[in-house]
Amino acid sequence: MNDRGIIDLYHNRDESAIRLTAEKYGSYCKKIARNILGDERDAEECVNSTYLKVWEKIPPEKPNVFYAFLARITRNTAIDIYRKNKRHNADLSLIFEELSGCVSDRETPERTAENRELLKAVNKFLNGQPKRNRQLFVSRYCCCESVRELSLRFGMTESAVSVSLSRIRKRLKEHLQKEGFEI
Repeated sequence: MNDRGIIDLYHNRDESAIRLTAEKYGSYCKKIARNILGDERDAEECVNSTYLKVWEKIPPEKPNVFYAFLARITRNTAIDIYRKNKRHNADLSLIFEELSGCVSDRETPERTAENRELLKAVNKFLNGQPKRNRQLFVSRYCCCESVRELSLRFGMTESAVSVSLSRIRKRLKEHLQKEGFEI
């Protein structure tokens, strides 16, 4: 079944939507969770929580890109579990550190509107990047894939991946500053 059909099942409160989501995107969600949490049981817990959250969010939401919607919920759930468990995942700490120079982590009510604008600016930046740069960025910073995984998938050395990501982050930072964001 296509994504629109699955989303319609959620809107109709048909529980088969969860089964179909698990069949189509279960391994995708689990990979994201495992990359962040580094633990198989925690990843399973995260994916199950993701399905519950999707059930609670649809309706009223009707996502345009279902796999991105799932990735966001999975990633945020995994990060919450990571923080709750206070486990040290060196790769996740490194990912946060890499992005710290591009995005502030201040949490204030005033940031809500700015966060929406920031998301638009990041999407605008990524849309202007070559396909491989977009894939590297999203794989690293949204799916939390390791540099090693990226090097194998893209046929690059780990050093080349690190340099490419560093250059992308530098261009992102410059883009965000031009857009008026405080870095």
